[in-house]
Amino acid sequence: MNCDFIETYGEYLRDESRQTGTAESIIFPKTEEEISVSVKECASKCVPITIQGARTGLAASAVPTGGHVINLSRMNSVIGARYDKKQDRFFLRVQPGVLLAEIRKYLLNKSFITTDWDKESKDALEHMTKNEWFYSTDPTEASASIGGMVSCNASGAKSFRYGSSRDHVTAIRVVLADGDVLSMARGRNIVSEDGFTLVTESGRKISGELPKYKMPDVKKNTSGYYNKPAMDMIDLFIGSDGTLGVITEIEIELNRTHKSNWGVTIFMPDEDKALDLVRALRGEKLFDNMEPLNIKPSAIEFFSHKALEMLKVQQKTNPAFSSVQEIKEGYHTAVYTEIEGDSDTEIWDGIEKLGDVISKLGGDEDATWVANNSVSLEKLHAFRHACPECVNMQIDEVKKIDPNITKLGTDMSVPDDKLKEVMEMYNEDIEKNRLHAVIFGHIGNNHLHVNLIPRNMDEYKKGKDLFLLWAEKISAMGGAVSAEHGVGKLKVPFLQKMYSSNELNEMRNIKKIFDPNQLFNRGTIFPYEVEEGNI
Repeated sequence: MNCDFIETYGEYLRDESRQTGTAESIIFPKTEEEISVSVKECASKCVPITIQGARTGLAASAVPTGGHVINLSRMNSVIGARYDKKQDRFFLRVQPGVLLAEIRKYLLNKSFITTDWDKESKDALEHMTKNEWFYSTDPTEASASIGGMVSCNASGAKSFRYGSSRDHVTAIRVVLADGDVLSMARGRNIVSEDGFTLVTESGRKISGELPKYKMPDVKKNTSGYYNKPAMDMIDLFIGSDGTLGVITEIEIELNRTHKSNWGVTIFMPDEDKALDLVRALRGEKLFDNMEPLNIKPSAIEFFSHKALEMLKVQQKTNPAFSSVQEIKEGYHTAVYTEIEGDSDTEIWDGIEKLGDVISKLGGDEDATWVANNSVSLEKLHAFRHACPECVNMQIDEVKKIDPNITKLGTDMSVPDDKLKEVMEMYNEDIEKNRLHAVIFGHIGNNHLHVNLIPRNMDEYKKGKDLFLLWAEKISAMGGAVSAEHGVGKLKVPFLQKMYSSNELNEMRNIKKIFDPNQLFNRGTIFPYEVEEGNI
């Protein structure tokens, strides 16, 4: 790799994982045809290809390991729309480089660039502007691209109610490893007992059988290839971390915006009571005479005692956090929930019942923050986003002492009945190893981010060893080692704790059906194995 390449394109050798790779060439295509030509050329020379979106990923999927980079940031247009009048469903067709923030802006303003749209799309837009719509996939980083989100099956805070990216993707186009194009729409390619057969646009047939391994029974899982009997083959490509082809077009379904949206941050006296509150919000019955809450939270988020202590320190010393609501002394552990409904009255009825549960669990209703308009709700969102910002700031300070140290954060999930067990495991192991850590995340789906903040290289090594141990224990609980960020390159060792070598080879064989020479995103999901004829 020459110095001129590094000087000009050095930023494209890394992503938010803080890992850095190597590459010899890069293109920024604007059309599917350009991608196809580039892939064909690489295939003829057996040059590996790394696919990139906005490079906001945390698992190093977009970090190249030599060869060629296809960066999709210039394929950033919304290219059409579709409205299903009978079912009142609205869809957008987008290129993979469109950012989540741009989709939100277009929908907020009800304004799209429609110069190249066909008549059907323009007619659909008229229906859309009569109502309010939103895209429910809600990762923390709004600068993520839709293609990247689909590639890792991103989800975010609102996944408790709305699910992950997979639940809202209805069609894709993919350039395969020989430059051929595969067009897929949900419902058209269902796997049968005999396997699957897909037909490319050139008429080539791709046939095979699904692996035998079973995925864990958890609500959030991006650990390797999606695999279920009678599945839709479009779901194999969603969450495949760019290892099967280059996604060039995506149709996403939007959700109708509710008339009312409230946020509630609740401070509980201890962690165990906070976990009981989470169970209640999920609809579980805690007491013999407890009435159902009859609320449908969009999000249920968690903030550990150490996370609140970290925020309190920043509020006292850092002006950047002055706008975040004050965390008072005595606030131990926090649970945030967001509730959408057809009216404020409907939501308030549920919140009154929630207040009774809070009191019975030893919480203080008066210490609860309630937001019922966009301004106050934004303050609660700022509080929610402040935790990862604080962690990143602390890591940046440590890196000044030792640049080899990076943030260590888990992305694992467990079944509902293992929530307290996994929390106990986290706390005991952190204390036993005397590590500095904060825990926050999407607890509604038993998906927590344990962020270890190493103060030296010894703690960094301890943390990495601990993560491997947790991956093994969580797999034994029936959990997933990656819940929403994909496996990428960083979590390959974790996936090896979750699946046997035979099961991983089944995944590898699926890849070879679509990418025989393993050109796409080498080292992602599983290690690249050199074979005769490959580089």
